[in-house]
Amino acid sequence: MSKIFPKSANALPLQIVIFLGVLGGVATAGITYYATPAYLRVGYQPVQPVPFEHSLHAGQLGLDCRYCHAAVEKSGTSSVPAAQTCMNCHSIIKPASPLLEVVRQSYATGEPVPWVKVHQTPDYVYFNHSVHVNRGVSCVECHGKVNEMATVYHDQPHSMSWCLDCHRDPAGRVRRPENVFNLDSKRIVDAEGAAKAREFVDLARIKPPTSCSGCHR
Repeated sequence: MSKIFPKSANALPLQIVIFLGVLGGVATAGITYYATPAYLRVGYQPVQPVPFEHSLHAGQLGLDCRYCHAAVEKSGTSSVPAAQTCMNCHSIIKPASPLLEVVRQSYATGEPVPWVKVHQTPDYVYFNHSVHVNRGVSCVECHGKVNEMATVYHDQPHSMSWCLDCHRDPAGRVRRPENVFNLDSKRIVDAEGAAKAREFVDLARIKPPTSCSGCHR
């Protein structure tokens, strides 16, 4: 056999093992970085059928989030506004704008505006908007400074580890209830200090689950 295989072939098994180990490490690193919500979701900004500008409506004009997302305080979902909500203003303001043609058609026919979802909670995850906003979690924490976005984009990864960071330290994220929908407000910990933030969490009995069953029901 020594005449068929050179002596250097004795090192081949070790070289294969090392190669496979390096390949596995590179593949793991690549998946860890590229196949995560932080890479795949953050920055996602789909083109919408109507160019609704949040920085104008929520920012410059100061519309409260709840005017359009009316169910956010009492429902698990934030709800997307019907065309009627838009037409409450736009039947008077820019009623003939070509940019609002889809809204006018929706209002006339009853067919919903085909908005493209920016944030989509997976079916295997339980999330309730009302529980969060009624306990001092501002829209900003999950959706970013929407009042400064011309077109809404995915600002945070919404990964399991990202959610758990907040559940393990709610005092570092909450705002006073009256400031939840003020997208320029500060967290209690930033405005009043860590002691006040912990006091608020204790008084409000904020005890977010950190076990699997809390979100995977």
